Amino acid sequence: MTKACGCPLLPLKSHIKGPAPASDQDRTDIVDEAITFFRANVFFRNFDIKSSADKLLIYLTLYINVALKRLEGCRTLAEGTKAIINLGLEKVPVPGEPGFPFPGLFPLPQSQKEAELLRNYLKQIREETSGRLLSVAYRPNGTPNKWWLAFAKRKFMNVIVP
Repeated sequence: MTKACGCPLLPLKSHIKGPAPASDQDRTDIVDEAITFFRANVFFRNFDIKSSADKLLIYLTLYINVALKRLEGCRTLAEGTKAIINLGLEKVPVPGEPGFPFPGLFPLPQSQKEAELLRNYLKQIREETSGRLLSVAYRPNGTPNKWWLAFAKRKFMNVIVP
């Protein structure tokens, strides 16, 4: 399995261009897992890390928290989509750069190439997560799902989301 900064580049069910290996559409991937367990995981103050995939799950849980915060004031799916697209356009920090959450979660990149590989993977996985999150944060009629958006107020592992 390929890694960058100790982060596994896990396969994704994605049509978004990036370094992630393709996964079968009928298999559960890390994005499915992060969304499925988000509402339970967001209550954690500590997270027992058993593998490097757990570190990626921590990163995605915080990202979902950030995305929900952005969706909080969006009353329609169209507004939410615009907010998520804007979030996707933001620079993705890697370990050692300002703005990277959880310093020490992943080792610092050993080269610029490794930093760019991780940045591209995180960008791809964030975009994939955002798209799937919209389908649970909004009902089929385009109205917000309060049972999801209520979690925007939670702090995951005491990290304050801007």
